[in-house]
Amino acid sequence: MRAESVADLDGKIVLVTGAAGAIGAAIAAAIRAAKGTVIATDLKAGSGIDHALDVTSESDWQRVAAAVESRHGRLDGLVNAAGIATVGNIEKTDFATFKRVVAVNLDGTFLGCKYAFPLLRQKGGSIVNMSSVLGLVGGPNLTAYNASKGGVSLLSKSVALYGARYKPPVRCNALCPAFIAGPMVDEIAGGTKNPDAVKQKLALDIPLGRLGEPEEVASAAVYLLSDAASFITGADVPVDGGLTAR
Repeated sequence: MRAESVADLDGKIVLVTGAAGAIGAAIAAAIRAAKGTVIATDLKAGSGIDHALDVTSESDWQRVAAAVESRHGRLDGLVNAAGIATVGNIEKTDFATFKRVVAVNLDGTFLGCKYAFPLLRQKGGSIVNMSSVLGLVGGPNLTAYNASKGGVSLLSKSVALYGARYKPPVRCNALCPAFIAGPMVDEIAGGTKNPDAVKQKLALDIPLGRLGEPEEVASAAVYLLSDAASFITGADVPVDGGLTAR
């Protein structure tokens, strides 16, 4: 087997959800830099967004999948990057909030995998689901987020085992970032009494001593999408500055 360039997505068509967010936008930019074609989606249409897509809506997914099939006939990659987070422990998290977080983070990922899969089967492909280190370890004040991301990680393993039956296969992996600088961390910190102190504590909890950058997550996503990662499927891939090594 010939060696593949880690950053080579030439000729690959990749759908990205949450492409207006910090991580989603960085992933879309990294795919383009690797010569891939991006189909960018987000909740609302706008500059740089190809399709408006509410990831919690089955009919939206059906519409976007039909549009991709009509124009391209296939997908080579899917990145489920849309996600939300809320602060709250088991006693203070209301059921409506819990269901909303699970709907976006877990249901949206399920629907993406389900409706992209027939397009990915055409020539084989790679799914990258955005989980989190908080899908691997717990936290007392992120009950809904923990539950949703833990679900994403195990959903990814199930999809990976199913996708391995196809020749060529459809691979599926879960990226598990730690705290990444951007709006989501700002929102988590903003729900506390002292946001600046919380951000500082988050950074100090990471062995490398800082928050991650969206571009660092994007680099890992491009690798998993590429043929260089052809023997990696069903994995939780931490991008966490050593957080889960403790």
